[in-house]
Amino acid sequence: MRDGKGYRGLSISTPHDGVRLVTIEGRDRVNSLDEQDHAELSHVWRDLDRDAACRVIVVTGAGHAFSAGGNLQMEQRLAGDYAGIVRTLQETRDLVANMVDCDTPIVSAINGPAAGAGLAAALLADISVIGDDVVLTDGHTRIGLAAGDHAALIWPLLCGMARAKHLLLTSKRLTGKQAADIGLASLAVPTASVLDEALAIAVSLAQGPELALRWTKHSLNHWLRQALPTFEASLGLEMLTLFGPDYVEGLDAFAHKRTPDFHHRQPSQGAS
Repeated sequence: MRDGKGYRGLSISTPHDGVRLVTIEGRDRVNSLDEQDHAELSHVWRDLDRDAACRVIVVTGAGHAFSAGGNLQMEQRLAGDYAGIVRTLQETRDLVANMVDCDTPIVSAINGPAAGAGLAAALLADISVIGDDVVLTDGHTRIGLAAGDHAALIWPLLCGMARAKHLLLTSKRLTGKQAADIGLASLAVPTASVLDEALAIAVSLAQGPELALRWTKHSLNHWLRQALPTFEASLGLEMLTLFGPDYVEGLDAFAHKRTPDFHHRQPSQGAS
């Protein structure tokens, strides 16, 4: 495994024996990611799973944010860029598949806002600890994208199909407490205590029976493996919407802090 110095947008430390702490540092105060950071977040799980000294992974964000996912400049560069979109598809698929296939238990300390790839890393963790006043949302549809980077895979399992559809179609915002109440996160604690709580859980797991924990996680994740075709379909459709006019409009509206206007003619869907 590369040590923490092998990453640019992530730092890796060992706060306790057997526990690796991954801190997303990103490019700004919301820990947004550029292309290199995005690739690193996709592959770090595989690296740590091969680390014989790592028994539990904790992931959090630097400062007062978890991670906003891809930054605005990265998102703008993707519009209509076939090669960039293919690369993003592969990295996003790797992020999800590598977290699902990582048998090392992962605990997320969701200390602030999370979106895009950041939200995927936060909620795909095996145990997610969120600040009770942290605001959570999947905002894909707000900028004209299909919600494809993880939500179709895991949200229906976490909070039920009815709630998942409501939250994803409306991009509704939830507090951490609300997210925990509906099962989208494992537990909510005072935001100042998020990392301490996550580390306490990680230390307890690191002192437990390693193979029993790894194999229990591996078995439970077969539920997610069964849903991977659904994830692949949603991810492909998200990439397709990156070529459309709604995405351009949604990004421009986001950049200029205005309400997007999606009321234009869409391509014919054909007869039903």
